[in-house]
Amino acid sequence: MSNFRGTGVAIVTPFHKEGNIDFKSFARLVDYQIVNGADFLVFMGTTGESVTLNHDEQQAVIRLAVEFVAGRVPVVVGMGGNNTQAVVNKISDSDLDGVDAIMSVSPYYNKPQQKGIYQHFKTIAAASPLPIIIYNVPSRTGSNISAETTLELAHDIHNIIAIKEASRDMVQCARIIKDKPADFLVISGDDVT
Repeated sequence: MSNFRGTGVAIVTPFHKEGNIDFKSFARLVDYQIVNGADFLVFMGTTGESVTLNHDEQQAVIRLAVEFVAGRVPVVVGMGGNNTQAVVNKISDSDLDGVDAIMSVSPYYNKPQQKGIYQHFKTIAAASPLPIIIYNVPSRTGSNISAETTLELAHDIHNIIAIKEASRDMVQCARIIKDKPADFLVISGDDVT
């Protein structure tokens, strides 16, 4: 398993004025972060504006992220959504060679119950050839992944390896840290804007 400890940097997707992706600037951003000590990079998350990219653009970002990183640090790619089957399809339709993990945000807008969140991630993990980092950011999704659900996922599903916990609930974070499997990671991160 890749090492996702240390500083993981979410990479923006730069665009030209015309609206197409600026891959030259993208390559410079990748190099800059690695040269300056990033331990792993996250592409196509909230910061990377993944929901504004069409399928071809997403595939180009994945392919070029892997190419530009060139094995220097682990590559994490965001693949989430509120439609479980659509996320599964996106994973199966993507060339993930060279990608080290998938970060998947909790279902948004629908406000699923905890059983629904559990089943969502269980289904995604079953379809994924890569480790999954679940992403809890209730300020953006409208629903929280509870400590209990996180711990069930961590204990039950071998390829769910971490949570990026952005709930701002320190009691919840402490509970996860206290009761998680030894090799399950809790990654801190929140975008307060």
